[in-house]
Amino acid sequence: MTCTVRLATRADVPDILDIYNEAVLNTTASYDLEPVSLESRLEWFGEKQRSGHPVFVAERMAGEGGEVLGWSTYGAFRAKPGYAYTAEHSVYVAAGARAQGVGHALMLPVIEHARAAGLHVLVGGVDASNAASLGLHLSLGFEQVAHFRQVGRKFGRWLDLAFLQLLL
Repeated sequence: MTCTVRLATRADVPDILDIYNEAVLNTTASYDLEPVSLESRLEWFGEKQRSGHPVFVAERMAGEGGEVLGWSTYGAFRAKPGYAYTAEHSVYVAAGARAQGVGHALMLPVIEHARAAGLHVLVGGVDASNAASLGLHLSLGFEQVAHFRQVGRKFGRWLDLAFLQLLL
C-alpha cells in the first residue's frame, strides 16, 4: 500500500485514538484493558510535543484530507538519567491496513529521528505471539534480547512479552 508519512498534528489525535483503542479492544498489541479517552490522548500528545518526541502518522493520500492508517512514536525508556540515550517506541496500524507495509513505513522515520537526536538504542516491547510485529522489527535490524513469560494478562490468558532492540 502506498502511503505518506508525516509528523502528526493535534488534529490527528482522534484518528490516533481510534487506531489505538481498536488495538486495545481487539489485539494484544497493547496490554491496556480498556479504551483510553480523547482527553488522555490529547494530554499524551501534548507531552510528546513538550518533550521533543515525534509522533508520525501514515496517510493513504498526502495532505490534510488523507485517511490516517497508523501512527508511530518514541519516548523515554526509563526515567533515570543513565537511560537518556535509550528510547522505547510504539507503532500501531489500523485494522484494515495491517500487513501492507504501513508499519514499515512508520518505523523508518522513528529510526531516523532517533539517530538524528543522538540516541543510541531503540527498544520495542512486543507481545511474543505477534508474529507480524516481531517480523517487522527483525526486518528492520532489531534483535530480540528478552522474552518475559506470562508478565501480562488479557482476554483471560497469560501473555509473554518480547523485548527487541536496535543499536543506532
